[in-house]
Amino acid sequence: MKHCFDRILSPVVRNRITAVAVAFAGLVATTSCNGLIYDDEGDCAPYYKVRFVYDMNMKFADAFPREVKDVTLYVVDDRSGRVVLKKHESGQALSQDGYMMDVDVAPGDYTLIAWCGEGHRTSFGVNDSDVHTELRCKLLQRAAPLQGPWGTDGSHVRKPLDNLYHGKLAKQNFPSSQGTHVYTVPLVKNTNDIHIVLQHLSGEPVDKDAFTFTITDENGLMDWDNSLLADEPLTYFASHTDAGIAGIEVPDYSGADDDPIVARELVQVSAAVAELSVGRLMENHRRTAFVNIYNDENERIVHLPFIDYCIMVKGKHKEKMSDQEYLDRQDDYSMVFFLDEDDRWVKSHIFINSWKIVFQNIEA
Repeated sequence: MKHCFDRILSPVVRNRITAVAVAFAGLVATTSCNGLIYDDEGDCAPYYKVRFVYDMNMKFADAFPREVKDVTLYVVDDRSGRVVLKKHESGQALSQDGYMMDVDVAPGDYTLIAWCGEGHRTSFGVNDSDVHTELRCKLLQRAAPLQGPWGTDGSHVRKPLDNLYHGKLAKQNFPSSQGTHVYTVPLVKNTNDIHIVLQHLSGEPVDKDAFTFTITDENGLMDWDNSLLADEPLTYFASHTDAGIAGIEVPDYSGADDDPIVARELVQVSAAVAELSVGRLMENHRRTAFVNIYNDENERIVHLPFIDYCIMVKGKHKEKMSDQEYLDRQDDYSMVFFLDEDDRWVKSHIFINSWKIVFQNIEA
């Protein structure tokens, strides 16, 4: 029978039938993957991708493409607790729309841990370990204790800290089913910028070199899950100070009710500004974090619990988030102190992030 067909069918027809059969066989093989075809894959294997999101900020918007330029991801096997993959990527690729990291692991259950930002390889360092509980991040920019009114316990930090971020996504199933599976790791920023302003009530110039600005805390060692571990006391010094005079127009409300502003007085305000950067702020560190300012006679003229006052100015966000969420979202704090004629802090009020805190029962 086969020979009969060979005689009947021409070679051209037989070639066409063979080509159609091969194409049909390929189509069956492809559509057997649940009818899905992936342009960039071409087979039935699962593909895993990880994206990173940094929206834990006061704008509630993803700032990852703009802020984060360095990522190290650790993929941890949930059964053994071992790191089965460590992958690092950096540069402009992270700022491109739709950036995702390819993750090549076997199907299974995993926890994803990430240390990100330039800071995790410069100002800080992460343990090189294949055990996930040892993926701790430590502040490296520590110098020996200094002699002075700020004490000798612990180390001091003078350089600005590069940005540090942490991410964790626990207990995720990486299935064996074909297709692309995407996992999103949320990030928390661990570094904070602090601006301290000293302002003279009299308008006289403020000598920036006549004051020493510090923030103390015990926050230089973070565990794999971003909680703070026991650490030595750290004294953060201002990495930059400046001084200047600004003119402010003050309205005069002594006029008629229908025209309350009858004149404007130009007032010159003199101030010194100090810039500091510190590690992660935690709500349970209320008793270890303090703002201190010393004058040129080594007298401490300001001593305030930093965490307490940061949380005090949550304002309209009070009902929306916990204290710790506020500290995680807010990464820039401004504090304004006022000096009297003796260059001492006037303890009647303080401004933090534009909020005025008035102290009650102030002794004369």
